[in-house]
Amino acid sequence: MSDFQAIADRVEIEALRGEFTDAVMMRDYDRVALLFTPDGVWRMPGIPVELEGQEAIRAWGRRVPDVVDFLVQNTHPGVIRLDGASASGRAYMAEIGRGRDGRGGLNYAIYHDRYQRTGDGWKFAERVYEIRYEDTSPPAGSPPRSAEDA
Repeated sequence: MSDFQAIADRVEIEALRGEFTDAVMMRDYDRVALLFTPDGVWRMPGIPVELEGQEAIRAWGRRVPDVVDFLVQNTHPGVIRLDGASASGRAYMAEIGRGRDGRGGLNYAIYHDRYQRTGDGWKFAERVYEIRYEDTSPPAGSPPRSAEDA
């Protein structure tokens, strides 16, 4: 693999991770699902949720608005290890949110990732969410009200 290819792969994988955060923030789980390989797995043991395949991700995403009032997620760059048409890496997360039941809080986590190069670019083969710190205190603030909500 040329140095140029390695640079391109790293840029594409970072774009994939950024696209994931944007899709989650926009609650676009159809787009989230397409960021995974058809048999890709999204594991969140601390939630606990384990989703296998794009349709399971879409189905879970359709339920998110019923249980999540708001979520703000920030991804911070981590490591990427390239190995031909596959790669592994970590991305660091900071999140704040609140459920419709009033529970919420702040957490810091790591996504442990496996990536696969496909005909449509790099995709997640697996994402495993490991919570490293959690504060379950309800957030004191709230999303600002829009003119449409008034």
